[in-house]
Amino acid sequence: MNVEYYTEWLRRQGHRVYQTESSHWFDAGPGVFQAFPYHRLIAPSKNEINKVMLRYGMVALRYSTPLDSPGGRISYHVIARQPYELASLKSQSRNGVKNGMKHFKIEQISFERLATEGWALQEDTLSRQGRLRSMNQQRWQRLCRSAIGLNGFEAWSATSNGDLAAAVIVCRMEDVFYVPYATSHSRFLANHPNNVLFYSVTSDLLRRDGVKAIFFTVQSLDAPSNVDEFKFRMGLKAIAVRQRVDFSPVVKPFATHRIHSLVQKLLQRYPSSPALAKAEGMLRFHLEGSRPLTEQAWPECVAAERQGLFGVPMPAESNTAPALCTQVESPRAI
Repeated sequence: MNVEYYTEWLRRQGHRVYQTESSHWFDAGPGVFQAFPYHRLIAPSKNEINKVMLRYGMVALRYSTPLDSPGGRISYHVIARQPYELASLKSQSRNGVKNGMKHFKIEQISFERLATEGWALQEDTLSRQGRLRSMNQQRWQRLCRSAIGLNGFEAWSATSNGDLAAAVIVCRMEDVFYVPYATSHSRFLANHPNNVLFYSVTSDLLRRDGVKAIFFTVQSLDAPSNVDEFKFRMGLKAIAVRQRVDFSPVVKPFATHRIHSLVQKLLQRYPSSPALAKAEGMLRFHLEGSRPLTEQAWPECVAAERQGLFGVPMPAESNTAPALCTQVESPRAI
């Protein structure tokens, strides 16, 4: 599938999409545009960035850039590549896959079914993550129905006696599959539907002709601290990148440590505000991204790459579990 199909999916949902020399961009939030395809590492010029921002009234751009780029916060992409098999998983997740195989059927479903029956799963997932305000039923249904008839888009589910227990949306861009949405219902979690669904779909997609990798997510600006633990237990890998948040010339003078501290205080007062959470994350990534890599705290999941680049261990981010990235996705959407 080429980029045009993904662009059409976004536009059907009501997103604005633009193309520049280095990438495509869509409005991931009010005035905030995200580069895609997400797996590409780009290095747009200052002139390109300022030109597109001023032309379309953008507040900020978010994109992934190589480690040798002059700016950007150390971050990571979560991907899967061959070889991928049960032995790739942590023991807890392997047992979950085996248990899930006894209780669930993995099957491809229509996007219409996902739009209707899948909302119960998505609502439950958002509730567990404390993000209920980030999406409503109407938006979910439009998101699912926008994929109907588009080449390269598929919906897969784990079902129990005909009921949806977990589901994922996948789509292909170039030689990479993406998983823009994954959702499940808590009443089935004891039997591990997510484990068996992720493993089955990942194994299937990686066996397809011409597929080099599956891209699951870029490190979140604001998701819960344990958002990626499940993915790493499932044998997915973290690839170190620099993640940049560039503000427009009009807004950049206000992207200061003082403003960041103010937003942090507001977020503590209103912790359920998605807008404040995103704003805090964007300011944090922008400000920390101006520091040299040697002075930044690296997520534990890319610590090996850090040591390989600089030759000596460096302090990793606090409150991270060994071999996991537990620090703070879209498009969750990523």
